[in-house]
Amino acid sequence: MKPVKAINHIGIAVKSIDDQRPFYEATLGATYEGRETVADQKVHVGFFRVGDIRLELLEPSEPDSTVAKFIEKKGEGLHHIAYTVEDIEGRIAELKAGGIRMIDEKSRPGSHHLNIAFLHPKSSCGVLTEICEPTGGHDEAGHQGA
Repeated sequence: MKPVKAINHIGIAVKSIDDQRPFYEATLGATYEGRETVADQKVHVGFFRVGDIRLELLEPSEPDSTVAKFIEKKGEGLHHIAYTVEDIEGRIAELKAGGIRMIDEKSRPGSHHLNIAFLHPKSSCGVLTEICEPTGGHDEAGHQGA
């Protein structure tokens, strides 16, 4: 199995991006890159850059979203770690063949021009793990090309 290429982003579940934004900008010095809504995942995503890593603050847009349920059960905090891969469909097939339990049996569109798939935490040492592949016009870390 090919190794992952890089950490793409770290997802953090929050009740309010606006309430958290001062901490990430003023306290940590992260650069705010904007906001996006992923309607099918019922989430608003706030993007912050820290060096080569993007932090994604995940705010539920609906009370029945998976992020809302996560916050209700575990509180705000670390939600997932995402890794950049090549050939996401091939990687999903390899993972399944290796006995890894997948939440997503095939990739789906995610935020920030990524195709994504999640591994079940029971198959990834208790950490919700996302694999992602940037779509055209973006490099392996998800930065938009010139």
